[in-house]
Amino acid sequence: MAQLTQCAVLVGGLGTRLGALTAATPKPLLPCGDRPFLAWLLREFVRYGVTDFLLLTGHLSNAVERAAADIQASLPRAARITLSEEPIRAGTGGAVFHARDRLDERFLLCNGDSLFDCNIARLLADAAADGPDVVGRMVLRRLEDASRYGVVALEANRVTAFRARPPPGTNGVINGGVYLFGRALIDSLAPACSLEADVMPGLAARGALRGTLAEGYFRDIGVPDDFAQAQTEIPILLHRKALFLDRDGVLNIDHGHVGSRNRFTWVDGALDAVRAATSAGWHVFIVTNQSGVARGLYDEAAVRTLLEWIGDQARLRGGTIDDWRYCPFHPEAKLQSYRQAHDWRKPMPGMLLDLLRAWQVEASRAVMIGDQATDMQAAAAAGVAGYLFRGGNLLSFLRPILDKHA
Repeated sequence: MAQLTQCAVLVGGLGTRLGALTAATPKPLLPCGDRPFLAWLLREFVRYGVTDFLLLTGHLSNAVERAAADIQASLPRAARITLSEEPIRAGTGGAVFHARDRLDERFLLCNGDSLFDCNIARLLADAAADGPDVVGRMVLRRLEDASRYGVVALEANRVTAFRARPPPGTNGVINGGVYLFGRALIDSLAPACSLEADVMPGLAARGALRGTLAEGYFRDIGVPDDFAQAQTEIPILLHRKALFLDRDGVLNIDHGHVGSRNRFTWVDGALDAVRAATSAGWHVFIVTNQSGVARGLYDEAAVRTLLEWIGDQARLRGGTIDDWRYCPFHPEAKLQSYRQAHDWRKPMPGMLLDLLRAWQVEASRAVMIGDQATDMQAAAAAGVAGYLFRGGNLLSFLRPILDKHA
C-alpha cells in the first residue's frame, strides 16, 4: 500500500449547540489554548505523513480561508492546505461529493471538530490488509455514556450498522471521526447527503466498512462540555514526550554509509519499538549524521528518499516517524560544499534542538537512543536524557525506558 499523504477535513458544520460562540467563528477555528482547534488537529495528522490537507468548507468559509495560511505556517512539517467550498448546504457526504475531482485514489477523512488521540498508524496498517470489497475503514472507540455520539455495531472488525443515539448512560462503540476511504466511496454519494445517516449505513449493510478499535483521549468540541474541557486538556496532552533515535546502528545495521534500501537491514525489534513509542503517545524522531553525502557516496536526495521509506515502513507496522533531521556536513569532506564543522553534526546538538523547537517539546521530556558516544554527547548538550544502545533487540531495550519516563 502506497503511503497516504492526503487528508480531507470536514470544517463546514454550523455548530448550533455552541450558540453565540459559532455565530461568527466556525467550530474548528475556535481557540484551544494558544491556537485554533484546527491547528492542533492538522498537527496530529502531519505526524503520520500527511502533506496535503483539503478543507471541506461551507458555513463561514471565508473565515476558514483567512485562517488557513496562519495554520499552515504553524505546522511543524511542510504541508499544503487548500479549500473546497460546497455550493449548497450539502452535508458531510455532499461536501466530499463536491470535492470528488480533487481527491486521491485513497485518502484520509476526518471531522474538523473532534480529536481522538489514538495511534492513527494502526488504521493505516490494518487498511493495508483490506481487500478490494472494502470501501473504507474507520477508527472506533469504546466509550461509557456513548449516547451523545451515537453507537456503531461491530462484529470482529466489520462495521455492521450505525445506530441512532441510545438513552443516556448507554455504553458502546462510537465513531472516532477518522476514516480511510477509496474513491469507490464517491459512487455512494449524492450532491446533498450525510455520511453518517445516508452513506455509511448502506456501506455497512454491504459489508464494505471495517473498523479499527483504539483507545485514547476523545473530545468533540461541538459538545459544550467537551469544548470547555478541551481548552486546557488538549494543549497539555499534545505537548508530547519525544524519543530521538539515531539511525545507523539503532534502527538499521550499520554497514557503513547506508544510502539505499538495498543496503538497509532493520535492527531486531526496531519497527516494534517505533510502534510501541507511538502507541504510548510519544513523538518519534530520527537524528542522523550522513557524512556519506560529504564523501560523495550518495546525495541528499538519496538520504531523504530512504528516510521517507523508513517512515512508510513504520506506518505499515502501526507506528510513525513524526519527523527527522540529517546532517550531510563533515569537516574533512571530499566535496567542498559540505566541508565544514556544522552545529547539526553530532556531537553537536543542533538537530535535536531544531526538532525540540519545531515540535514544542521540553528537553526534560525527551530521551535519545544512540549507539555512539557522540549521540550521548549531543543528547547531553541538548538537555535530553541519553541511552547507549549496544545492539540486540531495540524493543526490549526501549520498554524499560518508556516505563521509566511514563
